[in-house]
Amino acid sequence: MGAPFKSSAEVLPTHTPALLKAAVARAAELLRAGEPVALPTETVYGLAANALDAQAVAKIFDVKGRPARNPIIVHVAGVAMARRCVTEWPALADRLAKAFWPGPLTLVLPRSREIPDIVAAGGATVGVRWPSHPFIQAVIRACDFPLAAPSANLSSQVSPTNAHHVFKNLGDKICLIVDGGPSQVGIESTVLDLTAQPPRVLRPGMIHAESLAAVTGELANAERGARNAELLRSPGLLPKHYAPKAKLVVLSWRDETELRRQLSTFNLARGKTCVIAHTRIPAGKRVGRVSVIAQDAGAFARAIYAELHRCDEEGAQLIVVEALPEAAEWQAIDDRLRRAAA
Repeated sequence: MGAPFKSSAEVLPTHTPALLKAAVARAAELLRAGEPVALPTETVYGLAANALDAQAVAKIFDVKGRPARNPIIVHVAGVAMARRCVTEWPALADRLAKAFWPGPLTLVLPRSREIPDIVAAGGATVGVRWPSHPFIQAVIRACDFPLAAPSANLSSQVSPTNAHHVFKNLGDKICLIVDGGPSQVGIESTVLDLTAQPPRVLRPGMIHAESLAAVTGELANAERGARNAELLRSPGLLPKHYAPKAKLVVLSWRDETELRRQLSTFNLARGKTCVIAHTRIPAGKRVGRVSVIAQDAGAFARAIYAELHRCDEEGAQLIVVEALPEAAEWQAIDDRLRRAAA
């Protein structure tokens, strides 16, 4: 459990049917009034606003300190709503939606006139996603409009995976945080650009390329040309992102002696170092605080952001993460750690 909520944001629980119903009503009321609210999704917590209201979306950028060139994903409740956000809905989009929606997959398509420039960072495309978390689904249905919703944190910092993370970051900047429990995926969605031929993964996620290729038949090389494009088609492409306050490094070590030798180059007290391991786990406290996450990509994704938040709360100056396996299911987590360490 995190520290108690003490600031201006209203925090609403959802753990009974009556509380959930009340939280949906309050969130929808604020969203209709043009206010941003923090909502749970299965990936990470999002800072949501009416995606069709440019002034409401501008408040997201203001609260987060988000660069104007960084587009925002639009969250929908169903394929019919997704189709209203775009000018083209190819057969491939239907096949992908049937395979992976609702879930952590964002499809990039040409945007409709209803989607304001600010959502797309001035570009011609928009990313749309049907999230699987029942709460945000209920809110979108209650509002009957799509929600623009990037992660509910200050720009470039670690994404929140529970309500406490949101409160710690934005509790004095927004009116409402809905507590829907910990995020069950734990990192941001896979983003697939369907305007490219063949389709291209812009941001890896826990739906990885092999699974997508089973539906698309072919994929372009991931991220080729995506980072340096003048207009970004997806969030998560800026070089530094998902970063804790502490310096983060990814290291490999054969044993504790080798790890200690590497740590000695940083000249930090042990109490200022946190080590996150999955396979070669240091036995003693001579390397700092050690936490262990199972060597399972799904479990690691669910836990890693919460662990980075915890290290920051404990005042760490250095976070060392054990290098990840090179298998496909680890690619998205590796992407997040590389950007956090940039």
